[in-house]
Amino acid sequence: MNSDKQNQIVRQSAVSPSLLLKLTDALSIVLGLWILVKFVPSLDSKSTIVIALVAIGLFNIFAEIAGLYRRWHGLGFYREIGCAVFAWALSIGCLVLLGRFSVYSTELSAPAIAQWFAVTSTFSLSVRVWLRWYNRYAAGKGTHSRKFAVIGINDLGVQLVRNVDSTPDLRLNFFGFYDDRPDARTQELPEDIDNRHGNINTLVEATKTGEVQVVFITLPMRAEERIRSIIRELADTTASVYIVPDLFVFQMLNSRWTDIHGLPVVSVFENPLFGVDGMVKRLVDILIASAALLVVGIPMMIVAAAVKLTSKGPVIFRQKRYGLDGKQICVWKFRSMTVCENGDKVTQAKKNDNRLTPIGGFLRKSSLDELPQIFNVLSGQMSLVGPRPHANAHNEYYRKQIEGYMLRHKVKPGMTGLAQVNGCRGETETLDKMEKRVHFDHKYIRDWSIWLDLKIIFKTFFVVFSRQNAY
Repeated sequence: MNSDKQNQIVRQSAVSPSLLLKLTDALSIVLGLWILVKFVPSLDSKSTIVIALVAIGLFNIFAEIAGLYRRWHGLGFYREIGCAVFAWALSIGCLVLLGRFSVYSTELSAPAIAQWFAVTSTFSLSVRVWLRWYNRYAAGKGTHSRKFAVIGINDLGVQLVRNVDSTPDLRLNFFGFYDDRPDARTQELPEDIDNRHGNINTLVEATKTGEVQVVFITLPMRAEERIRSIIRELADTTASVYIVPDLFVFQMLNSRWTDIHGLPVVSVFENPLFGVDGMVKRLVDILIASAALLVVGIPMMIVAAAVKLTSKGPVIFRQKRYGLDGKQICVWKFRSMTVCENGDKVTQAKKNDNRLTPIGGFLRKSSLDELPQIFNVLSGQMSLVGPRPHANAHNEYYRKQIEGYMLRHKVKPGMTGLAQVNGCRGETETLDKMEKRVHFDHKYIRDWSIWLDLKIIFKTFFVVFSRQNAY
């Protein structure tokens, strides 16, 4: 079973807001400003109360958008830190804007704002680091921890145990597996977690005595009647019972739990860029694309002149391709061929293609022909990183050949992507080559993070210089 798909569901959980962290962040904001008042004489202490209250309010708004409190236990450490810093940075930015149009503008000098940001971030992040360490320490000592058991010896149960073990903040200690089926019908467990304790009746007795406090049911969805029977038996105990649905029979793409007026639902295919994630990605796109345009602006004009002087036809080739959610966009490229195919049939570029212009081969091998797509990025039609857009004719062909092909359009197409930096570049003359490319596109959507984007951008430079499979 694909471990990426397993992690996609098992790692997602809903936890109640952490009042302690909310209070800590509020106190960090107040403490940071109080320290500035003590050491920055230009600040008027009479206005700091108003500034602090506004800052706390703004931070809570952005923290909620980022899901900082709602999903604290589900967040990885670096992701939690990133969300906290980003929420505070947005709060500071809004505070500066508000200050420019209020009577408190004189209190918000740039140096003071920078110091406040640094001091508050240090306090807030230090508390988070300490809480993480304490939870790990307490879990190791067994302090305030609970024992959990798993009903169902299968891949899902094994992955669940591994995920819980890698999240000591949950303070759950594994007790054992329980299953009524004979060993011949159950999964062979890895040596590190081969802990079978018997049948369901044995587990029920363990929960009644308080030996086990939490029970996870990982039986397959088709065992509905058996699950109902187990739940009825466990209803006579005080154990906390959870059902982990076996949804891996479907191809999962960035699934997440939500509810509609109290009715729980789980998405099967979804865009990962919600809330602050989408804002961060768009901000990075704008900043890097703008900086790149300043650097390559003059070289682009030189390339444009070379294209015009060496062959007949337009300088810019516009081709219809699928964008976000399959909506049609026009992708810009420097023309590198003597033809401008844009209909129901588009022939992919091949090695030693006779349709290339005198400088077309050089443009394609150096990827200079892709530079106009910077404007696609700035306009919001594309992103710097994402699945590479294919011609509409190719989309219509491959969607019938490859399962889940169209899911690559759940995010904006990119100038570069995970597939390209992993060798999936150039002509896809065989179906397995396109399948491999789609595999990396799906993996990118499942594993997306801003750090992955930056890593792909960095690797792209080496891929371009290698000129492998570029023609």
